[in-house]
Amino acid sequence: MVLVIVSITLGAVVLNATPNQRQLLYNEAQRIALLMQLARDEAIVRNQAIAFEWDNTRYRFLIRQGNEWQPLRGDELLRERRYRLTPLRVRLDSASSSQLPLRVVFGREPVDRIFTLTLSTDTTHVVIRADGIGNFQVD
Repeated sequence: MVLVIVSITLGAVVLNATPNQRQLLYNEAQRIALLMQLARDEAIVRNQAIAFEWDNTRYRFLIRQGNEWQPLRGDELLRERRYRLTPLRVRLDSASSSQLPLRVVFGREPVDRIFTLTLSTDTTHVVIRADGIGNFQVD
């Protein structure tokens, strides 16, 4: 009887300790939203455009050097990262058309464009909404 109770308790602990796919995706979206807010603020402080660029396995931040985009180096927070869940589909919905490579550019001005970024797997999705004035909300 004791073993049954211990097994049930252990099973409940393992299920609660292991985050589900939706929670992992939500956490990833929260991280991206915070990093995008940091990149937006950094673009204003540096007076240089910074871009958020992604594909299905990773994302990174780029800085405008002359006429080219270069990876942002020397910044531990805005370094290139791999998604924790892969493959991950990322879709940008914006008032302006999307271009390849897929990227969002944060300019030197305090007002940017409004967009939504949807992260999805086969079973769930999460949306990051940008209001254009520096607020990023995860739904």
